[in-house]
Formats: sequence, structure tokens, C-alpha cells
Amino acid sequence: MRRLVEFTVAAAVFSGAFFFSAATGVARPDYARRTQKECNFCHPPDSWNLTNAGKYYRDHHYSLQGYKEPPKPGSKQGKS
Repeated sequence: MRRLVEFTVAAAVFSGAFFFSAATGVARPDYARRTQKECNFCHPPDSWNLTNAGKYYRDHHYSLQGYKEPPKPGSKQGKS
């Protein structure tokens, strides 16, 4: 019985240490709600890096006001 208690206590200590040492996320879903944009508008897929829109948002006090999306390659915009 004593061995079972020791094992349970050790398991609880290791579980607690693992639980409290897990890294917290830095995602900000409130930014997505505020801008009504998907995460991939400011972040490339599977990356914490920022797209041009994300850099603009960060550098302009967390606002997309005035941001103009660059024309997509192959679009007829700007050609005569």
C-alpha cells in the first residue's frame, strides 16, 4: 500500500510540473475579432512570421486603417 501511495504522489508531482511548465500561447484571437480577418491575413500558413499586412498592423498601432493590399500577380490592375 505504501508503494502505491509513493507512486501516486510521484505521478502527481510530475504531472503538475508538466502542466505548469507548458508554454502559453501568444495568439491573439481578439485581433482577429477586431479586424474581422482570418489569422492567415497577417500570418503565413504554419508560421509565427508576419505578412506585409501583419507588419502594417503592428507598426500602425494595431490598426489596418489605410492598408492597401498589393495587387496580385497576373492581375490587370495598373496595366494599360
